[in-house]
Amino acid sequence: MEFNQLRNVNLGLVGILAQPLRPLPTLHLWKLANQLCPLTITNLYANTLTPPIQKTKWLPLKPITYLHGEPKIAWEEEEVEQMIINGKLHYVVIGKFSYGWPEIQDLRRLIQKQCELKWKVNIGLLRLYILIRASLLQDCVNLLSKPQFYITHNYWLDPMRILKWKSNFDLEEDTTTAIVWISLSTLPPNFLGKEPVFSMAATTVGKPLHVDMITLNKTHPSCTRVKVELDMLGEFPKRINVGMRKKSRKVLERWVTIKYDYVPKYFKTSKLQGHN
Repeated sequence: MEFNQLRNVNLGLVGILAQPLRPLPTLHLWKLANQLCPLTITNLYANTLTPPIQKTKWLPLKPITYLHGEPKIAWEEEEVEQMIINGKLHYVVIGKFSYGWPEIQDLRRLIQKQCELKWKVNIGLLRLYILIRASLLQDCVNLLSKPQFYITHNYWLDPMRILKWKSNFDLEEDTTTAIVWISLSTLPPNFLGKEPVFSMAATTVGKPLHVDMITLNKTHPSCTRVKVELDMLGEFPKRINVGMRKKSRKVLERWVTIKYDYVPKYFKTSKLQGHN
């Protein structure tokens, strides 16, 4: 009896397997792929278009104190960082016009197109400045990478300089931060990866942002380029010692030259970029 039941089960399986398979609808395939592997192309693309997920938090009211009879209020640094998250100010830059600018309604359209921004930005007035709030890190980096844009409107060219915004941004002073390209010449091929390049940039020049496509694809190994955020009042090292410590504790090392692309001048007296 048990043998006959087992035989019937096997015959049933053979019959099922013999039937032609019906192709799943494309929509079902996408759903199945997303369930099995969350990091699909659609999800990866969506991740590049959205800022890092950081939770907004309610900040309690601060008590007022008095200094020589005048009101005073102060927040902790962590609270200010939370304000930036709450206000979605992750990728904010400042646009500065020296000789006037078009109407704000025109600027919202012109900056988006002429600065070749890939995603929608929020643009508003901040006294003598333009506050540009980007949605993409790539747009923010591209804006900061050029020393100046020329906004064309009604046959006029209005130069607009881009400044990095910080929580302590002073409307009366230009920031000392600049975004520049640096080149690492004659770097050994084993150090051409993003991680070692970022490590060298971070320890010597400033915060690394990204490498260029030639470096990423390793098609020009004789010169490695990385975009960094540096302080114009800081030191600009001309070279870095790169080495490997062997198991015998012996270090194989060499000097790698650091070259800087265009770095804006900053004048301490006027506290302005590009002006004395």
